[in-house]
Amino acid sequence: MNETATRESSGIDRGCKMSIGANIKSLREERKLTQEKVAEELGVSFQAVSSWERDEYNPDTEKLIKLAEIFGVSISSIVEEKNRAFKTRDAIYNWEHMKTYVKTTARNFKLRNTLKAIDYAVEAHEGQKRKKSTVPYIYHPLNLACHALSMGIIEDDIIAACLLHDVVEDCDRKVEELPVDEGTKELVVLLTCEDTDDSNRERILKDYYAKIVANPKAALIKCMDRCNNLTTMSWGLSRERIYRMIKETEEYYPALIKSMKKTVEYDNAAWLLRYQIESMLDIYKRLM
Repeated sequence: MNETATRESSGIDRGCKMSIGANIKSLREERKLTQEKVAEELGVSFQAVSSWERDEYNPDTEKLIKLAEIFGVSISSIVEEKNRAFKTRDAIYNWEHMKTYVKTTARNFKLRNTLKAIDYAVEAHEGQKRKKSTVPYIYHPLNLACHALSMGIIEDDIIAACLLHDVVEDCDRKVEELPVDEGTKELVVLLTCEDTDDSNRERILKDYYAKIVANPKAALIKCMDRCNNLTTMSWGLSRERIYRMIKETEEYYPALIKSMKKTVEYDNAAWLLRYQIESMLDIYKRLM
């Protein structure tokens, strides 16, 4: 089916009073993309994109899926009437407020590793953004730290490792230079995964998760990490990566939950994290 597929062949009935063209144009302009750039990403002519935006034709299903990936939205955000599309946001909390909360808690409970880790993490991640967003990357490790504290887990090595879990993997920092004790460094090492590709991914992930399962604290942090990443993958990942993330989560995370439950203090957190992770997986499966 070519890029100028008719309304009838795309399976979308214009009698439903939808304005797919207006949605495409609005989403494109919000992301500061030209028609030419969108056309290049889709492998079509810019005239085709222009015709969609004028509601002369509708993109076929394959192009709709690709448009959703380019814009980082659901397909329904493109095909539904604009007044039926929900507004979304990339962040719920202000990262600086979370930083203040974590620092205050760390001072109150004398969490020395956490106090050293928080400023180090902010500096290490400076300038980095969450995928396909303007949200500072530090929002993610701070979210993990706040998640742990909200579940009543006030353990210095866990909160500090939440803050530092990505600095070796993403910030070109060395474990030995981290300003924390050896127990916290060990957690960061366990949570750091080497790069993978199609040829080695299965082997590397199997070994990676096996080491984490053996450490309930690392398992707890990894579950919070996945929980937070699942909340953002709808706009941060392609459909292919979302499918892969769902498969990986279903394969490895039950063992992490079991590992957590071996520690009585983490039993409530295990219940909550299992509920959050499996609920999000079910939602993604239904929407996709």
